[in-house]
Amino acid sequence: MAQGTPRSEQGGTTATTSGHPSGHALLDGVSRVTLGTVQFGLPYGVANRTGQPDERMVTEIVAAALEGGVTSFDTAATYGTSEQVLGRVLHGLGVAERVTVVTKVRPLAADESGSPSLALRAIEASVAESRCRLDLDCLPLVLFHREADAVHLDALVALRDRGWLRAVGVSCDNRPGPAARLAAHADVAALQVPANVLDPRHQHAGSFAAAAALGVAVFVRSVYLQGLLLMPEHEIPAALVPVIPVRRALAAIAAEAGLSLAELAVRFMLSVGPAASMTSSPNTCRSAGVSIQPGSITLTLIRCGASSAAAVNAIWLSAAFAAAYGAQPACTTAAWTLEMKMILPRPPRATM
Repeated sequence: MAQGTPRSEQGGTTATTSGHPSGHALLDGVSRVTLGTVQFGLPYGVANRTGQPDERMVTEIVAAALEGGVTSFDTAATYGTSEQVLGRVLHGLGVAERVTVVTKVRPLAADESGSPSLALRAIEASVAESRCRLDLDCLPLVLFHREADAVHLDALVALRDRGWLRAVGVSCDNRPGPAARLAAHADVAALQVPANVLDPRHQHAGSFAAAAALGVAVFVRSVYLQGLLLMPEHEIPAALVPVIPVRRALAAIAAEAGLSLAELAVRFMLSVGPAASMTSSPNTCRSAGVSIQPGSITLTLIRCGASSAAAVNAIWLSAAFAAAYGAQPACTTAAWTLEMKMILPRPPRATM
């Protein structure tokens, strides 16, 4: 674990060093939906059938997202040309200084991870390159792309204190324990975690509630499992067919409530609370402007059959699905209806 003073010993939930913003302040510039941009830099996603969008399409996607109220964008040093493309498009639209760009340090090599001096050099180089590619002097939020690299959190904090970035965070894996410990660290302003209706481990373990109580922003990735929840059933890879009965059960529940499966998946994750921002990554601008109303919150999403940013590796589902959910995964209507109670029924439509 990274060295530093626990948040609880720094005078409350907004404690940070050098006057930098906490998660609470960070949330002021983060929309409930974050546009994932991995597909801007490389072909991505198990359900991706359209490939990598060109820069004209990227501009259309970003412009539609901005029009719909999206103010936060997720990218990373390892997402091919994503940072360069996103930077050019945001500057071209004149909004680069008015949005929250979330990027990530490239994963450290084994020799770098084992040496504080090499780690510091690699982290500094990665952040410097991201600043250049995005054409931003100060990056709004930088995460460690790999949870294990957070042992070098102090190196990223030092760059924050030099003015290279405003806030520090970590992209976590499926295990709730490390996420909870990182959320309690005084210098961590944000976490990114994988979660969806088929993998609610962070939600059940209280990760979202704990982060909210500590003033830590949470970005949720893998809402559609790389599009696995949305792709046509006949296109699901053979290794992933165990998901089909569960997906059918979810679709039936969604239909009973007058929702699409995509909308149910989104509303499920939006129900975790206002501290979370859901990451969605479109490949095209089809069906832009789909409105979703969880409770009193109205959000406009860019909705298509594409992937979510930095999603759970599809192999996880095929290799560990049986271990996590049983050889024949149970997904009864009663159980899922109970799980959905916070977001159903759908708000009534206005009558003419």
